[in-house]
This record gives sequence, structure tokens and C-alpha cells, in this order.
Amino acid sequence: MNDQRSAAEPAVAAVAVPEAVSALDGAGSARPGGRRAALAPVALVVAGGLSVQFGSAVAALLMPRAGALGVVTLRLVVAAVVLLVVCRPKLRGHSRADWGTVVAFGVAMGAMNMLFYQALDRIPLGAAVTLEVLGPLALSVIASRRLINFVWAGLALGGVFLLGGGGFDRLDPLGAAFALGAGAMWATYIVFSARTGRRFPQADGLALAMVVAAVLSLPLGILESGAKLAVPSTLAMGAAVALMSSVLPYTLELMALRRLPAHTFAVLMSLEPAIAAAAGFLILDQALTATDALAIALVIGASMGAVRSQVGAVRRAKANS
Repeated sequence: MNDQRSAAEPAVAAVAVPEAVSALDGAGSARPGGRRAALAPVALVVAGGLSVQFGSAVAALLMPRAGALGVVTLRLVVAAVVLLVVCRPKLRGHSRADWGTVVAFGVAMGAMNMLFYQALDRIPLGAAVTLEVLGPLALSVIASRRLINFVWAGLALGGVFLLGGGGFDRLDPLGAAFALGAGAMWATYIVFSARTGRRFPQADGLALAMVVAAVLSLPLGILESGAKLAVPSTLAMGAAVALMSSVLPYTLELMALRRLPAHTFAVLMSLEPAIAAAAGFLILDQALTATDALAIALVIGASMGAVRSQVGAVRRAKANS
């Protein structure tokens, strides 16, 4: 139980981009060098968030050509190839438990992506990300077991109630279910990402997990899209999605986390639903109603509140020890 809690604690406070979560373990003790010194890593995190969500918008444009599962396959396969070339992970010297952890990490990653892209094919990007964010938020509430976090959870549920129009009549129910499923896989991803980060050096575990996710998605993508995946323009857009949604943001956030406290990173990541809504509006013409905007704001506020509460609890524990 203590091992599971310690594995999740650096990340449960974060509504974090999945690709960056494994870096949280080594960043929690970072100290900013002042306001000016903090601006650069903050800019990197924001750039990473923009890259992820605008990459998702590009993926939505690609779905009519390649299908949701086809887009996931292109993203994961290209990202796996790039990470293997860059990281060159070592295959020897790992225990059976190490491999079990990285395989579980890859399965969670693949399921998270496949479910999210199925949601994106049915509901607006901003709504999909808002519902997905509930997974990490629920993990934070469960891991902390503090009363205040149940308040934040209630606030987030209020936002979801508004987003669904009181019963998801306004959103495609299956799309909403896929987004919630992606959130559950995101929470699972966070736990195994933290464990993988401790068992594998640098980003080796991420690269190997990405290969597992790519292998899992490949037959489904081929079954759905077949030869469409080999069309040059589709391959090019798929590579762009992989770079924007996986490779580039992971690199930017890894750089930022070397100089940015993990809790600051987590607060910034709480803005993901707003960035997603902006990307959906600018690229996909998915306009927000006032109710949608309020719902997203409630979820963002709940996520930030959970992060701040978790950080405060950690500081008090250290002060009393």
C-alpha cells in the first residue's frame, strides 16, 4: 500500500500531460531561481500544452481519412520509432518485474489513446479533455483521502453536470463514455508511469512502453483503415500528430521540469481543458456556449484546488517531521 501511494504521489496532484508524468519523480524537489528564472520553464510547459491540444485538433481533421483507430496507430507508431532512435533503450539487465511494469504502462497508454480518440471522433475536443481530466482528479482524491479534495471533486462533478446538459443529452453518450474511460486509463497511466520512471533510466521506460502501445494499436488501426494508412498525405499528417502530441511536448516538458517545481507544473497542466477548447474553436470551429465555458472553468478550478491542497498537505507533513 505504501509503495503504491509513493508511486502515485508525485503525480496524483497533477492533471498532467501523460507523456511528461514519468519526469515528475525527479522534479518534485526543483527550486525556481526567482520570478524571471521561472518564466522560461513556464513558457515551455504552456508551449507543450498548446502542442498537445492543437495536435489533437489536427488528429480530428485526419479522422475522416484514416479513422479514429488509424490515427491512434499512426501517432503511436511514429512516436515509438522516434523515441527508440533518440533514447536507444537498453533491453538487457531488467527483471521480470521491470518488464511487467513497462508492459502495464504501455497497455494503459495504448488504451488511453484509443479511448480518447474514439471520444474525439464523437464529441468536441474541449468536452473530451474536460471529461478525461476527471481520471487524474479522482486519483488525487483517492490517494490523498483529505476532506477538502472531496469538495474539489464535487466542484468538478458540477462542471461535468453542466457540460452534459444535465444528463449528456447534448453530448453523444458513447463519446462521453469513451472520454471517461480515457480518464480512467490516464489515472492508471500515472501510477505505472511513476513506477516505470523509477525502474528505467532517463526516458527508456517511456520509449519501451510506447512500443507496447504501438504494437497493441497496430492490428486495430489496420483492421479499421487498411491501405488508407499508407497514403503519403495521411502518413505525413499522422507524423505531424505524433510529433505535436507526443514527441515535442514530452521534450519541452522534460526540459521545463528540470527547473520547475512539480506542483507548479501540475497547476499549469490544469489548464489543458481550456487550451483544448481554444484549439477546437480555432481549428475545428467548435464554438463554446456560456454553459460550456462555465463547466470547463469549474473543472479547471477543481483541478487547481486539488493540486494546491496536495502541496499544502505535503509541506505540513514535512514541517511536522
